[in-house]
Amino acid sequence: MKKIYLAGPFFDEDQIARIERLEEALTNNPTVKSFFSPRTANFPDEQIGTSAWGKKAYDKDIKELEASDMVVAVLDFVDGHVDSGTAFEIGYATKLGKQVVALHENEGTVNLMISNSIVAYLTTADEVLQYDFDKIKTIPYEGPLI
Repeated sequence: MKKIYLAGPFFDEDQIARIERLEEALTNNPTVKSFFSPRTANFPDEQIGTSAWGKKAYDKDIKELEASDMVVAVLDFVDGHVDSGTAFEIGYATKLGKQVVALHENEGTVNLMISNSIVAYLTTADEVLQYDFDKIKTIPYEGPLI
């Protein structure tokens, strides 16, 4: 069973709904021991958007990313681009030698740096629910690249 870091944007209703679907899928996946979703991190002593809040959020995210076994990363953001924070987390995880499973619900082109950093490319939260994180199956992205 794996400890998962969930990377992805949660800045609007669509993004929050996507992250919530993933949180539910990871909760119900029997090969997931636990997961950390930055969306749920709370720093009540800090005002959102301040540098003090940003430092606490960054430190917590890095700590949880380093403690994870793997990353599930959402590629959907705006205009077919990956969220910059998510791209950072994918790169950092890759450097740490952690495998990354990507979720990409919307069709679109994937950056070659992202496509070559992932072990599996999934397109629905149900696929995340069914994915065996203990027997990592390689599912390459085979669409257009930029």
